[in-house]
Amino acid sequence: MRPPLWQQAASFAARCHEHQYRDDGETPYFSHPARVAMIVAQLFGCTDEAAIAVAFLHDTIENSDLGYDDLKADFGTDVAAMVVALTKNKMLSDAEGERDYLDRLARADWRVRLIKLADQYDNYADTLTGLKHGSARQRQKAKMIITLATPDVPKHAPTRRAVGLLTALIKIKSKSKSR
Repeated sequence: MRPPLWQQAASFAARCHEHQYRDDGETPYFSHPARVAMIVAQLFGCTDEAAIAVAFLHDTIENSDLGYDDLKADFGTDVAAMVVALTKNKMLSDAEGERDYLDRLARADWRVRLIKLADQYDNYADTLTGLKHGSARQRQKAKMIITLATPDVPKHAPTRRAVGLLTALIKIKSKSKSR
């Protein structure tokens, strides 16, 4: 009997991110996808096994030499396609890459936008702990993802919770900055 998909994804992502660190140079990078998966499942209340697996895997293509075919072989087409939707195309210029990325997010499965909300939540929460420096650009990115996910709010309770929680986090950071 195979372990659950999310558990396989967690092990796979941990191996992919081995020897990688967060911006502070001390925190193992795998802590980020693990937190994103926990945010999707625990904070946002999403029980979809593929979504939780993709949350663990969301940075594997971007931060390793793996590609779509590698993920498809281990996790199937659905999971691989969602990870690709969450991966920026580094062959494009920064501006073109950002437009392409946002376009793909807008067209993707709703779970992709939910995972991106969790990714933004985790990155933005890091600004409250001092791991990352908060900036107007990060706040703008978070708001842009909220806008992309807004059409999902009436249809998906996890997205409704996600948008509310990320919006509240942005307000907390904005209040602490104005003091």
